Amino acid sequence: MKAGIVAIVGRPNTGKSTLVNALLKQKVAITSPKPQTTRFPIQAVYEDSRGQIIFVDTPGIFGRTPDVLSKKINPSAEEVLSGNVDLLIYLVDHTRERDFEENKTLGIVRKALIPKILVINKMDVEKPSHIAQYRFMQDEFDTTIEISALKEKNLKNLVDAIFEKLPERQAIIDTTSMVQPSLTFDSKTYIAEIIREKAFLNLRDEVPYTTTAVVDSVTERENGTLYIRARLLTTEDKYKGMIVGKGGSMIREISMAARKELEIAGNRKVFLELTVEVDPHWMGEY
Repeated sequence: MKAGIVAIVGRPNTGKSTLVNALLKQKVAITSPKPQTTRFPIQAVYEDSRGQIIFVDTPGIFGRTPDVLSKKINPSAEEVLSGNVDLLIYLVDHTRERDFEENKTLGIVRKALIPKILVINKMDVEKPSHIAQYRFMQDEFDTTIEISALKEKNLKNLVDAIFEKLPERQAIIDTTSMVQPSLTFDSKTYIAEIIREKAFLNLRDEVPYTTTAVVDSVTERENGTLYIRARLLTTEDKYKGMIVGKGGSMIREISMAARKELEIAGNRKVFLELTVEVDPHWMGEY
């Protein structure tokens, strides 16, 4: 059989998390319309008759680091590539022009002395398109594949290309006792990511990128209900007001959306106690 670790690298909002979720057919990484949703590398396991793929979804690499949180995130993609990675997927978005961020990302990709696949995403979108700027790079890669992660188009060819490049070896992770793909984060972190995603999706552009979720406790009641206490942290009182909403309407929407997804994922009833707090220093703590 074949097995290997595959890193997915790209600038923010190219669709890395959407691709991982589509390949594994379930929620693994959170996705939202905002860039820089993934704040740490995650791993998930894909298996079929040919072998095992360990996907590492790295935070998007971006050129400017305006705050302490960004400064923490930015080096992590390079750290992933310095580890024991067998294959690199360089994911690009043809609807956006190449710029300083893209060139910085490409520079990091060029340093990786392993097989590389150039994956051009969002091919379901016709305009705008700057695809010539990315096809120009394909000579630097072993393979180029055009996909739509959102519409799940051409993903089979991508998986075929990945297996073709992976080494022959035994499975890296024992998944026989797993109900879902293996994740590198514990249940509290997974729950926090779901809550954070629902906050981003509901708030859209009303709240800047200064919000995170923290899960304080997860307990199981005698009737099997999962009781979760969690907080949304933001940096200023004005943002707290937006997150709470008029009469608590927004926080209820976020809580309900997160609770529903967690109930589906865990196949059990969930009670979510979600509050909002102002912590101007959370970026340096989490």
